[in-house]
Amino acid sequence: MEGNIYKKLLEELELGNKAVMITVMDDKECGEKNCNRKILYTEDNIANSCISDLNKVVYEKAKQSLETGNLEFVQVNETESYLIEPYFPEPRLIVFGGGHIAKPLVEFGARAGFLVTVIDDRPSFANTARFPGAEKVICESFDKCFDLINLNRSTFVVIVTRGHRHDMECLREVLKHDTAYVGMIGSKRRVKGAMEQLVNEGYSKKKLDKVNAPIGIEIGAVTPDEIAFSIIAQVIKYRRLADGKEEKKILSKVNWPEIDRDVLMELCEEDSLPKAIITIISTKGSVPRKAGAKMLVWSNGKVSGSIGGGCSEGEVIVKSRYLLRDREYEVHRVDMTAEVAEEEGMVCGGIMDVFLEPFWN
Repeated sequence: MEGNIYKKLLEELELGNKAVMITVMDDKECGEKNCNRKILYTEDNIANSCISDLNKVVYEKAKQSLETGNLEFVQVNETESYLIEPYFPEPRLIVFGGGHIAKPLVEFGARAGFLVTVIDDRPSFANTARFPGAEKVICESFDKCFDLINLNRSTFVVIVTRGHRHDMECLREVLKHDTAYVGMIGSKRRVKGAMEQLVNEGYSKKKLDKVNAPIGIEIGAVTPDEIAFSIIAQVIKYRRLADGKEEKKILSKVNWPEIDRDVLMELCEEDSLPKAIITIISTKGSVPRKAGAKMLVWSNGKVSGSIGGGCSEGEVIVKSRYLLRDREYEVHRVDMTAEVAEEEGMVCGGIMDVFLEPFWN
């Protein structure tokens, strides 16, 4: 059943949905520290869930975790605790147009952690040699390319087609979807005319207000690189802040949790061998990995993922093997003081709390 829950999680992420995994540890159910179960909520269904399904504090923490992207570990009492892990889809940047602005934009987007797709209808502009940093390069007409992509709430869309020839065509189709960001290049005069045209076509003001046009943050950009900088800065602002268009007030930061896809895929696989899931639940000071990082340790010695490497990780691996033998979960503190870090040749000296749990598919 737990194996299936990770498959379900992966399915939700592929659909562009945010989700939160809650691991319930209630020793009262069996009188020992080996009782844990997992519950999965998406951003949509947690709002419709009954609070009685969970401890009220945990329910509110789960909703908060989906809003902030921060992992939570809640200890209700000596026998009852909860690990609340937010999972966000990998952010995707879709660039319509493969011209002179798209070239640096794709590079900057990939370096900023986006999975980038470039679309153009010209083979000389839509090829991997031109865009080596792109995950996908699609050579297709702009009226047919939408069948080849998935637009959802984790998608960031930039429209920069050649000579603005296909901008409106792309924008009309994009507006049919709920995306994280949409921006279209153009002068203020041209954008004003385009918005008036769309209003006349029946598009609501609320829908059009979501379009960032002219695109980018105002930095006086002139060159293609500068324009690409201004665009990716605005895209990052929408990714990291609660409301990318709000300029006057201090905005709440959103942590977009990193997903170790290899670890997640391993958890989805049917596997008769028991394994330990090791999750960093909190950190303090300078540490190599942050809260949410995972690794897996099998009973046969196989390891996947990392919580930072070095002797500290080795210590946790050894402990996890004892845990698998006893079938118990545990919260373990890894103290990487300055002295220990220096001995290991690591530029860190902080503290990590890690949660170790046995897992069977």
